[in-house]
Amino acid sequence: MKTSIATVSLSGTLGEKLEAIAAAKFDAVEIFENDLVTFNGTPADVRRACRDLGLDIVTLQPFRDFEGMPDGPRARAFARAERKFDVMQELGCDLLMICSNVAPDSLGGIDRAATDLRELGEQAARRGLRIAFEALAWGRHINDYRDSWEAVRRADHPAVGLVLDTFHILARKTDLGAIRAIPRDRIFLVQVADAPMLQMDYLSWSRHYRNFPGQGDFPLVDFMQALSVTGYDGPLSLEIFNDQFRAGSARSVAVDGHRSLRFLQDQLVLKLPPRSAVSGTAFVEFALDDGAATEFERLLAGMGFRRAGRHKSKAVTRWRQGDINLVVNREKEGFAHSFNIVHGSSVCALGLKVTNAAATFERATLLLDQPFHQPVAPGELDIPSVRGVGGSLVYFLDETGPLSRVWEIEFDETGDINEEAGLTRVDHIAQSMQYEEMLSWVLFYTSLLDLKKVPPQDVPDPGGLVVSQVIEAADGALRLVLNASQSQRTQSSRFVSEFFGSGVQHLALATDDMMQTVARLKRNGVALLEIPENYYDDLEAKTGLPADRIAELRAHNILYDRDGEAEYLQVYVRPSEQFFFEIVERRRGYRGYGAANAPVRLAAQARLSSTPDF
Repeated sequence: MKTSIATVSLSGTLGEKLEAIAAAKFDAVEIFENDLVTFNGTPADVRRACRDLGLDIVTLQPFRDFEGMPDGPRARAFARAERKFDVMQELGCDLLMICSNVAPDSLGGIDRAATDLRELGEQAARRGLRIAFEALAWGRHINDYRDSWEAVRRADHPAVGLVLDTFHILARKTDLGAIRAIPRDRIFLVQVADAPMLQMDYLSWSRHYRNFPGQGDFPLVDFMQALSVTGYDGPLSLEIFNDQFRAGSARSVAVDGHRSLRFLQDQLVLKLPPRSAVSGTAFVEFALDDGAATEFERLLAGMGFRRAGRHKSKAVTRWRQGDINLVVNREKEGFAHSFNIVHGSSVCALGLKVTNAAATFERATLLLDQPFHQPVAPGELDIPSVRGVGGSLVYFLDETGPLSRVWEIEFDETGDINEEAGLTRVDHIAQSMQYEEMLSWVLFYTSLLDLKKVPPQDVPDPGGLVVSQVIEAADGALRLVLNASQSQRTQSSRFVSEFFGSGVQHLALATDDMMQTVARLKRNGVALLEIPENYYDDLEAKTGLPADRIAELRAHNILYDRDGEAEYLQVYVRPSEQFFFEIVERRRGYRGYGAANAPVRLAAQARLSSTPDF
């Protein structure tokens, strides 16, 4: 199918939008009428620009309030259409998209609509043009694709066809069965949009909350399966109204759009390497200067990590505990050094253990993810990687070949010993980002890896609300928590501002015995975030935990959550900069993230940030 996107989906001028669409490798574009009206040039100029960029023009849209008008307004509607036909011919476009009528003085009736469509089809055909009719979910008389199809069927004209738009169909939860019976030559255009499931009026929902396939909750695969029965092979176009997209980079959003179409099509006909299962976090790499690295490594030692290896040729060390590998990179050149100059002390890379690293990298490139390459010295591995959040890297490692022996090949064992604190593995990774970026990174992770979304939550921060979106493997081998806020006063937003970009704000490490781990941390002088007394008084009232259990939690600043019989314990290492560690214990299959405790933690950290000695 020809891939297309409507210009209304992107920010910027029409010229900027067309350049972004072409750069994202779309085949075609829908010209939104308002973009053309505000363009500083003629339709012929747009035609030439699209030709030079290698873009076909699928349609001019939308043409509103046409069918079913009473006599006077009806004549004016046909006159308006003739003016649009003039523009289309200058634009080099043969299809006008017509939305079902919402005018209060419009008249109902499928036959009346069919008559109007047939007459307009005759006018269009005389000029070598076509029209396509779409049922708006909030249409006054026609708001169901089955009715719009019946109007097109009764019009019975080769220049009159149907538009199928997934938003208008799936928002109303309309049965998809009738699509299978529509002849493919009567479907002139298919527009695709996803959206979260919301309880609100269709117009507001459509105008503000559409998103790309894979970013919402609509059953788009079911729609595409029904469409495939028809044999339709025409344009597959994105028409997205979204405030976040219109506030973001046109080029980045356009790439996301094309990625989403490739992902959607791949779920129907598997042409890409499959989404790779993730079996865990191979390593987390920190970019630090010498001073910060010395302090950070002192903290790691206090947390029970041992310096397990030194890189054979670089100023890079490996710190290990259980299945956790933390890499400290204090190189004076190369990617990590550049990352540190821009962002300061920070996580610059994640290593993920996948089923097949080469296939995962191939899928990433086919999904338009940005590959990363840097010179590899003799004796070093060329580990497949792509750009991740905030310009960081995501490396892919597997259990086959040299990649499974990265520590042996690139590092010398130190022989250092240290008393462990009972930390076993990386439980989850929290990344803070610009609000406008979140949907992009949701799509990045879920299209590339075998991960699923959890319904997002709003978390109260003293500075405003933070939207928290969890993406995780079914078995919990990888858990990512994406955080963003529209308020500039939240800790999430301040991290992005002070970090000069999005990135990993905290790392949660798992233990099987929280009390033992906390005792060792305290013995080693590791300071924990202090939790207010009121929290434990409230916890006792809410949970009915025995007083001695409450006292134990209070004494160690441990936060507690419960879901049925499952329990969750969490503590936070007192942060010295924006990044911090969390330590968690999951009991009896707890699957959440202690969301009820997040406001308490955020408030405690906010108090710290306002103290003179922080």
